[in-house]
Amino acid sequence: MTGAEMAVKTLEKNGVKVVFGYPGAANCPIIDKLSFSSIKHILTRNEQGAAHMASGYARVTKQAGVCTATSGPGATNLITGIATAYMDSIPMVALTGQVATKLIGKDAFQEVDITGATLPFTKHSYLIKDGLDIPKVVNEAFHIANTGRPGPVLIDFPMDILKMEFDYPDEEDEVNIRGYKLLGKANESQVKKVSEAVRKAKKPVILAGGGIVTSDAMTEFRKFVKETDIPVVSTMMGIGTIPTDNPRYYGMIGSHGVKRANMIFNRADLVIVMGSRLGDRTVANVKGLEEGNKLIHIDIDPAEIGKNIQPYIPVVGDIKDVLEQLIPLISGYKADKEWTDEADELRARFTHTPFSDDNGFVNPRHFLNVLSAKTKSDVYLSTEVGQNQIWCANNFTFTSPRSLLTSGGFGTMGYGLPAAIGASAAAEGQKPVIAVMGDGSFQMDLPEMGTMVQWDIPVKMVLFQNRRLGMVHEHQYLLYKSNYQAVNIDCKPDFEILAKAYGIESGTVTENSKVGEAIDKMMSSDGSYLLIVNVNPFEPTGDALNETTLPEKEDK
Repeated sequence: MTGAEMAVKTLEKNGVKVVFGYPGAANCPIIDKLSFSSIKHILTRNEQGAAHMASGYARVTKQAGVCTATSGPGATNLITGIATAYMDSIPMVALTGQVATKLIGKDAFQEVDITGATLPFTKHSYLIKDGLDIPKVVNEAFHIANTGRPGPVLIDFPMDILKMEFDYPDEEDEVNIRGYKLLGKANESQVKKVSEAVRKAKKPVILAGGGIVTSDAMTEFRKFVKETDIPVVSTMMGIGTIPTDNPRYYGMIGSHGVKRANMIFNRADLVIVMGSRLGDRTVANVKGLEEGNKLIHIDIDPAEIGKNIQPYIPVVGDIKDVLEQLIPLISGYKADKEWTDEADELRARFTHTPFSDDNGFVNPRHFLNVLSAKTKSDVYLSTEVGQNQIWCANNFTFTSPRSLLTSGGFGTMGYGLPAAIGASAAAEGQKPVIAVMGDGSFQMDLPEMGTMVQWDIPVKMVLFQNRRLGMVHEHQYLLYKSNYQAVNIDCKPDFEILAKAYGIESGTVTENSKVGEAIDKMMSSDGSYLLIVNVNPFEPTGDALNETTLPEKEDK
């Protein structure tokens, strides 16, 4: 069979059902053979969208999403999506076409060194040099992408090898990659030190990161929290590890977190970090944390231990395994009631009820509160990056892991809609998928509405419209004396007319009192729907809603 047939057959053996991509001469042999397979190829409107769709698909299925692109600009258009997956530890296999073997290194038409270009943000990459290696390489790619700390793997296929014929191996060797060994059980003595430190602490707090979700350790984590009563705060990627309405959850920390969570985190005398790299958006004052708190850092990736903050007790291991060891050791322990009462008092003091009187704009917090109640939080919620992302993280009630799809590590505008499309393709109607977007980020990926319509993939779209690049606009208001530059997007389109052009039903809401009715109409509609929500351009990102006086109009 041809190299392309070998690649597709091995994809099938790895359980691949959907490939998102865009064709070109160099990857056309793969596209051709997909049409004779059990795998569905979904044509996107841009290669970057294909990568984000693969990411959304992976988050729902817990298995590597697959995308494909041709050589040159097709491959480079995948780069942002690959880097986004890498920063959030999302498993992905990217298949790129390459110029013929004899042309590599000669600056041929649409040639690019895509394996070199993506080297810093893939777990591994391959350039196929012998067609007989294709089954082995594809199997290795899925093994690497899905195991350990997940991430993207890229395979570059020269088009001549895809067209050549080879004998598919009768038996495929078990994947055994030199230098790539999975961790065994976490060190028992280190886990024991954790239990001893917890028992001695007067004000312990857990920082829940995305590693808990990746490890599929929610059952063990929730059991640990229930038995110990230790307060929990989270990173953005850790949202949903326990329901956000759980009495022991206090919110997201960091520069865009909520005040109560940051205060609880700072008052703790022991911080138990589970599956977070402790990036700058999460912890700004590294020195203060090292000096003021005892820090326990649990992570499957040894490279993250001590990279940003030096821990008091490091534990390298899978969170699920660590918790299975830790729960029996901590049996009978309960966090001090004075500490949990203090945390509860901070929550009561710094939790605001969104202002919801009609004033010509919709309060986004109020909208998300109502959306959460109306849907009973039983949805996949995808966000773009900017104010819409932070409003969702802090105001929607997430009751299950993997229900928030967002670019937490890389902050990629143009992520939300294609990720929602990928999630919807994976969910197959089992849960509604909602994409929450700002009108700036939406205009980076709106052509993917064509993908939705062509492939009958239903996504409910919520568009917060303030005709500004909201977060940068706020940044310029606070730090640049209201010198607003390159943030106004007053020039339309009329989004309702745009939706109509794609055959998508739409509506607009401009008053808080009409929010419930608008959401009901959106959720009861068949197929995709675009709900435009008018928001005050000066609506703040953070939770200081009742503490800040907002200007009524722009100074410049």
